[in-house]
Amino acid sequence: MGARTTAREAALQMLYALDMTGLDVERVIANFWNEAPGDPEGRDYANQLVRGVAANLERTDALIEAASQNWRVGRMSRVDRNVLRIGAWELAERLEVPRAVILDEAVETAKRFGNEDSGAFVNGVLDRIADDCNRHDTDAVPGSKPTP
Repeated sequence: MGARTTAREAALQMLYALDMTGLDVERVIANFWNEAPGDPEGRDYANQLVRGVAANLERTDALIEAASQNWRVGRMSRVDRNVLRIGAWELAERLEVPRAVILDEAVETAKRFGNEDSGAFVNGVLDRIADDCNRHDTDAVPGSKPTP
């Protein structure tokens, strides 16, 4: 697995812990890395994801709710909700990461950690969010190299 994939998985675990405990984001990050040192290469990106989602939680959840017909964020499973938060935040904030990479990574993460319907659910919601954010596969910062 690549560094960004493991970073997203670590971020999912930290956001899940944040969701469960309500602890301060920095405490959750510190606790996670103390328990699971993980891949040093992906650590910075995982921390960026967690801090970014936490700092923009209301906006990120609003994107998810607008795209998920008849589903409030609070009623989603914790895994689906936090996979969606990572994907939605990346779509809104990480223009250097192609839309297709964000969606593929989120769907695969949802399949690994969620239930049998998680992959399809996450794909549908993030696809709508990407459209709402005007993100297309050709979107990238000029001169930047796509990174998975």
